[in-house]
Amino acid sequence: MSKYVTAEEAVQLVKSGDTVAIAGLISLAVPEEVIRALGQRFRETAEPRDLTLLTPNRPGWRADPPSGIEHLAQAGMLRRVYSSTYSRRDSPRFLKMVEDGAVEAYSYPMGCLYRLIRECAAGSPGFLTQVGLNTYIDPAAENAGTPRGNAATPDSGVVRRMEVDGEPYLFYRSMPVNVAIIRGTVADPDGNISMEGEPVSIGVMAMAMAARNSGGKVIAQVKYKTARGTIHPRMVEVPGILVDAVVVDPNGIQSQLGDYDPSLSGQFRNPDLDVEELPFDERKVIARRALLEIKPGQVVNLGVGIGTGIPSVAREEGMADDLAFSLEHGAIGGIPAMGTMNNSGAFGAHYNPDAIIDSTEIFDFYHGGGLDVTVLGFAEIDGEGNVNVGRFSGMLRGPGGFLDIAHRTRTVLFCGTLTAGGLKIDIRQGGSPSMSITQDGRNLKFHERVQQINFHGPTGVAKGQRVLIITERAVFKVTGRGLELIEIAPGIDVERDIRPAMNCAFAVSADLRDMDHRIFRQEPMTRQPG
Repeated sequence: MSKYVTAEEAVQLVKSGDTVAIAGLISLAVPEEVIRALGQRFRETAEPRDLTLLTPNRPGWRADPPSGIEHLAQAGMLRRVYSSTYSRRDSPRFLKMVEDGAVEAYSYPMGCLYRLIRECAAGSPGFLTQVGLNTYIDPAAENAGTPRGNAATPDSGVVRRMEVDGEPYLFYRSMPVNVAIIRGTVADPDGNISMEGEPVSIGVMAMAMAARNSGGKVIAQVKYKTARGTIHPRMVEVPGILVDAVVVDPNGIQSQLGDYDPSLSGQFRNPDLDVEELPFDERKVIARRALLEIKPGQVVNLGVGIGTGIPSVAREEGMADDLAFSLEHGAIGGIPAMGTMNNSGAFGAHYNPDAIIDSTEIFDFYHGGGLDVTVLGFAEIDGEGNVNVGRFSGMLRGPGGFLDIAHRTRTVLFCGTLTAGGLKIDIRQGGSPSMSITQDGRNLKFHERVQQINFHGPTGVAKGQRVLIITERAVFKVTGRGLELIEIAPGIDVERDIRPAMNCAFAVSADLRDMDHRIFRQEPMTRQPG
């Protein structure tokens, strides 16, 4: 008996009050046709109501016409959401419901949400970890925050601190999954699902097992169907024993831009891959200084922001082939598609990856300390070296994989401009380059206290992590006493250009030195003396 059904038939499996796990990373591996049909069903019948949405990554890449979770932004349809990211740009109606308190919302570390789903699949009540200790997610932290996204969300003890053998841990409680909605590439009539055309896997197997073992249903959307027995067993990402319904959508897309690229899914390698050269500005200055902290052979994670420029400067300096790039969405090797390519809409994927593993597995690697270096952005930093990316300027954004990535990485580089909003710099070339601030940014990023702690500076120092904050004009080291200024750009004065731009205290190293002058010359650093 075939499991192929229409999207309209498939969404009848979702009942009011269900907990629904939905796969998808912006537009990668998004079961868009099924989500659309689910939203359409509610508009026509007012069912299903009061759903709990569990989505480690937010699916959806545009507001109009709606995509991903925007289809579900309807009064009464959702009761609660668990996610790591919220977007005003891509899902404005959904986020407004959260901000208005129309939907209960929890903001979790991405990797911990994946582990919750896996623990549900295993029938476990939850898991213990030190990821998130002394951050906003820790109810016993000195500056305790909360995973609650709004005042309407109950503080229901979803995360609590416990002690094991004298060491503090956080216990993340799991939950049953009634329906999993996932995406693949090909399905046979028995519901065996392959993902050879997808650049990421993002927990689809764990979601399917969690729903099945909770007594629930699994809906899979694919682009193609094939005859029974024609998918090689090694290519089956989700076996048919877990799948209840298969929706075939021949119009499903691989990425936001809609152009299918087999070098993203690893089906072939593009020998002519082009990495755009960064313009010579403050972002390139910061990316170059970060690259000086990265050694050949290291495994490097890149976050949103300045980190997206690292592959470009590494290629320019002849280092790209000596580094193993890794994103939390599963690809290893190759070049991340993160604003350095024309097809930057494929955020989360890699061009020419050496391997694509599941997000649940890559986060195990991160949590265990497998990363050598990570290059992360920041929205706010305080004098203790605490960093915020999840809630600022009155907006909920969520931490994504920030907490998971920074948890045990040996070298953590927080990269960004010292101020934001209209910053203009001038770099004079010559034998001895010099920087001047022609217009400082309107918005200060260094504060006496951050609005939410997503990285706890003192804890990082206690774990022996090397933590640097790299800006266009200054480099700070996070120490047990707080921020210490260790480098400044040539031409920059501490009292004139740095202190007035910061609302927090910092120490100045007795060995304060200039940042490497090669960073401030237009030609590649490897082609310069010194």
